[in-house]
Amino acid sequence: MWTAQVLSFAGDQFAQVAIAILVYRRTHSPFLTALAYSLTYLPPIAGGPLLSGLADLFPRRRVMIVCDVLRIGTVGAMAIPGVPFAALCALLFCTVLASAPFSSARAAILPDVLPGDLFVMGSAVGNISFQATQILGFVAGAAVVAVLDPYRTLGLDAVSFGISAVIVAVGVRARPSPSGEGAARPSLWAVSADGLRIVFGNRKLLTLLLFGWLAGFYIVPEGLAAPYAHSLHGNTVTVGLLMAAMPAGMVVGAFVLSRIATPSTRMRMMGWLAILSCIPLIGSAADPPLWCVLLLWAVAGLGGAYQVAAAAAFVQALRPATRARAFGVAQSGLYAVQGLGILAGGAVAQAVGAPLAVGLAGLAGLAAATMLAVSWSRRRGHLLAAQQPEAAGS
Repeated sequence: MWTAQVLSFAGDQFAQVAIAILVYRRTHSPFLTALAYSLTYLPPIAGGPLLSGLADLFPRRRVMIVCDVLRIGTVGAMAIPGVPFAALCALLFCTVLASAPFSSARAAILPDVLPGDLFVMGSAVGNISFQATQILGFVAGAAVVAVLDPYRTLGLDAVSFGISAVIVAVGVRARPSPSGEGAARPSLWAVSADGLRIVFGNRKLLTLLLFGWLAGFYIVPEGLAAPYAHSLHGNTVTVGLLMAAMPAGMVVGAFVLSRIATPSTRMRMMGWLAILSCIPLIGSAADPPLWCVLLLWAVAGLGGAYQVAAAAAFVQALRPATRARAFGVAQSGLYAVQGLGILAGGAVAQAVGAPLAVGLAGLAGLAAATMLAVSWSRRRGHLLAAQQPEAAGS
């Protein structure tokens, strides 16, 4: 599962760099570049929560393989030279839409493979791997696009999905459907509605969900990397460096948080780290030089490592039989807010420029993170106060 994940992630990073550069070369528009890039996040609004329920209705390994095969076809079609901009966007939309049930199936299987606190460690390894492949993928992707071209780079992404499907088919043990073999399956609509009830009906799950959705603010720099590099008079390598800065910080933060911090410390630090994920971005509004921008964005990525603790706590709080549908709601919402954040950032950048747009995103994110951190601190205080009388009585 880890090998397939890394291969797929690396191919996706190559594709994201290729799409950003391809669209900006065609249009020279920060807004259209952000629009195309946001399509790697927006499709879950349309069908993410619904399709994620497939992983609770059918064997999860089978769902992963089918999704990989579908993405071979859509990304392969994107790699055909001369594909119109509208068709490129439609294919990209379908590609990301197929990732929703794949991610839900993988997340639902992982706690069965890694029980207890091993799941937290495994989640951290997965997160670090994701960020590491982002760093290498963005930088190497920019080099690949420069040497080859965006269309051949998209072809490499299609190949990565094929290899992933083979690895999952050979290396992941088949498990029965969570709904039971031969049992009457509920409709996808019923499963989706149940996922919404599970998440929004539990205050702890809802709070952890909102922590995850803060990414909609600090994802803006990634979506504006191409126009930001242009404002710095950079080249394709500059685009890759800017895209890799925040993932580099997240790798360091995730390693420290998972290897050194205790579970209680992780929960206690979440609010402060969420604030840290947004504050440095405000400095981009001053239009600093490249080295300073990279440093600011890397520090923001360091704060974004709180997502490791929030995601692990969220999944562990779910029942195995309904894990995929609830995770699908969270994951789909995460993609949606990231896409909307990038789209809004692109619209602002079109009017005031990329540096100021990133600074405004950091300011708005700081306000949201502060309110959420205060709420989380109060909630933890109430829980600890409620636990003390129980401990004294026992």
